[in-house]
Amino acid sequence: MSDTPSLHDSLPVVVIGAGPVGLAAAAELAERRIAFRILEAAPAAAGAVSAWSHVRLFSPWRFNVSEAAARLLGPTGWQRPADDVHPTGGDLIRDYLAPLAAHPALAPHILYGAEVVAVARAGTDRVRDAGREALPFLVRVRREGGETDMLARAVIDASGTWSRPNRTLSGGLGALGEDDPAVAARISYAVPDVFGAKRARFAGRRVAVLGAGHSAIGTLLDLARLAEEAPGTAIHWLLRADRVESAYRSGENDQLAERGALASDMAGLVATGRVAVRTGTRIALLAAEGGSLAIHTDAGGRLDVDELVVATGFRPDHAIAAELRLALDPALECPAALAPLIDPNQHSCGTVRPHGHAVLAHPDAGYFIAGMKSYGRAPTFLMATGYEQVRSIVAHLAGDAVAAADVRLVLPETGVCSTDRKSEDAPARGGGCCGARPAAARVLETQA
Repeated sequence: MSDTPSLHDSLPVVVIGAGPVGLAAAAELAERRIAFRILEAAPAAAGAVSAWSHVRLFSPWRFNVSEAAARLLGPTGWQRPADDVHPTGGDLIRDYLAPLAAHPALAPHILYGAEVVAVARAGTDRVRDAGREALPFLVRVRREGGETDMLARAVIDASGTWSRPNRTLSGGLGALGEDDPAVAARISYAVPDVFGAKRARFAGRRVAVLGAGHSAIGTLLDLARLAEEAPGTAIHWLLRADRVESAYRSGENDQLAERGALASDMAGLVATGRVAVRTGTRIALLAAEGGSLAIHTDAGGRLDVDELVVATGFRPDHAIAAELRLALDPALECPAALAPLIDPNQHSCGTVRPHGHAVLAHPDAGYFIAGMKSYGRAPTFLMATGYEQVRSIVAHLAGDAVAAADVRLVLPETGVCSTDRKSEDAPARGGGCCGARPAAARVLETQA
C-alpha cells in the first residue's frame, strides 16, 4: 500500500500545527524538497507554546532542537543554545521556533489563522472502499473570510492537545456545575501564570489546585512563592488518591534533573505545611455561592475557595478526522500500534522505544498523527520523540525506506512517569511528562 500515489505527487503535504513538531516536519520536508503547507490556527507560530511561555521545560536544549531544523538554521547565523540549559516556553519561541518559522524555506508555506475543521478522502466518505487509496486528501480550512478546501498527498497532524484539557471528574467529565458561567469564571486549566501575568487573580486569594501531575505541582510551587509576597494566599492541594506520596515519588531518580527537582521541592513544601493537602477528594458539584466557589465532594465534604486550578492533563480531539479510517487504541486514543509502546502502566518517558511511520500509520494511508497528539491520553511524551516521528514519516513520504525504518532515539530514563492505575491521581491521569515547571518555581528554597 502506497502513501504517496504517483498521481498526487504534485500535491503538497499538509502539516497541521506550527508548533515544535509541526515545524520540525516542515524542516524535514523542505530538506527533501517535498512541497508542503503548514496550517496554524493561531496568528503566529507556536500558539500553544506561547500560552505556557512562563514555564521552564524539564528537558534541556539538547532534547528540544530538531536536527533538520538546526541544519536549516545554521547557514543563517543562528546560534544554537547551549545543550545543558533549560529553556522556558518563551525562550523556546524566541531562540528557536520564531527564527525557524521565519526561515525563507518555511515562511512562505505557513498559513496563519487557519483552523482545520475536517480532513477526508476527496469525493468519498469513510464507508466506501472503491478507489479509496487513489484519492487525495481534502483538507477543509476555516479562516476569517470563510471556509476553503485544499487537496493534499498526505497529512501530518501535529496540532497537539493543548486546546483540550481534562476537567474535574476522573475520566474527563466536568463536575456538575462546571459549565455554569459564574463557576467557569473562577476556574483555570493546565498551568496558569500565577506568579506573573495572572498574579492579580491569585494573590491574597484562597486557591485550590486539582491534580497530581507535574503541571499541578509546578503551579503549587509558584503559588507558594506568591504566598511569601502576598499575605492571605491560601493553598489547597486536591488529590483523588488516598496518599500524597504517589504524586512525587522517585524524584531523586529522575535523569531529567529539573523534573526530579520538581517532585523533591513539592515533598519539602508539603512537609512545611504551607500547602493544605486533601487526599481522597472527588469533586461532585461546583457552585458559585456567597461570593466563593463551593467545591462539594462525593463524600459530602465542602471547601470554599476563590479560584480553582484544574491541572489534570489533556486528551486528543480526533473530530477533524471523522470521515477517515483511523486505527486508534480504545483506551489511550493513540495509534493502535503505538499503544503497547507508550502505555503509562508500563513505560516512562525514557523507556519508550523509538518508533516511526509504520507504527503511526492508519488504514487511510498517508494520514499521520505526530507529536503530543500521537500519544493520546498517555503523559509520557517528550519533544525529541516527536522530532524522530516526523523524520521517519517524511523519509517514508520521500520513498527513502531505509531512513524511514532506521528510527533512533536517546532519552533520559526515569521512573516518575510510570504509574499505577490503583492510584486515580497518578501521573497517567495528570499532566504530560513532556511538560515543564513554572520558571519561578526554580527559586523556591524547599530542598533543604
